[in-house]
Amino acid sequence: MNPRILRTSFVAAPLLVLAYGVIRILDGLDGSRGPGLAWTTGHLAFIAALILFVPIFWQLRRMAGRDTVATVSAVTGLAGGAAFLAQFTIDIVVGFMAADHAAMGPLFDRVQSIPGVSPVVYGVGPALFSIGQLALAVQLAFLGRVRAWVPVLVLAYSLLPLIDKDLIPLSAVCLLVSFVPLARRATVSAPVAPGAVRT
Repeated sequence: MNPRILRTSFVAAPLLVLAYGVIRILDGLDGSRGPGLAWTTGHLAFIAALILFVPIFWQLRRMAGRDTVATVSAVTGLAGGAAFLAQFTIDIVVGFMAADHAAMGPLFDRVQSIPGVSPVVYGVGPALFSIGQLALAVQLAFLGRVRAWVPVLVLAYSLLPLIDKDLIPLSAVCLLVSFVPLARRATVSAPVAPGAVRT
């Protein structure tokens, strides 16, 4: 892939997550979230971030040496991204179908009552996104291709929204900082020899 596109993806993806987090907070200032412009815009921002994570995962896999562990981690992350994509697409559709916030609840209940949807789209599925990303970051740190603080920030990015979803903007900043050294190395055509620590 074009190195410029890769570098842009590493920066744009966290910024789009940040945008989603900020819009989400603003959307809730009136006491409820959705439906409406803020709901739709925020979700579209996150979906755009998910699309950018496709080249990001494959770049991380390449940096890790394209071995079995890296490939499984990348595929795991992409599977989680697909679950997130399904979840956010459902959210947007429900937002368009509902007349107001109160009407969204029954629509969500109807969707989640479909067998398999709740665990795949709202449970285990999205968790795979963070697991795959963290696994790749840890592998890169173990190989000496990124600093040890990179997986720490990736872990913070994953955990902060679990504590409080209003921390999504902060988690996005953690992700952006962790991606800076990866964006700088997006032009590298081959994996670095083990022990060559990236800055």
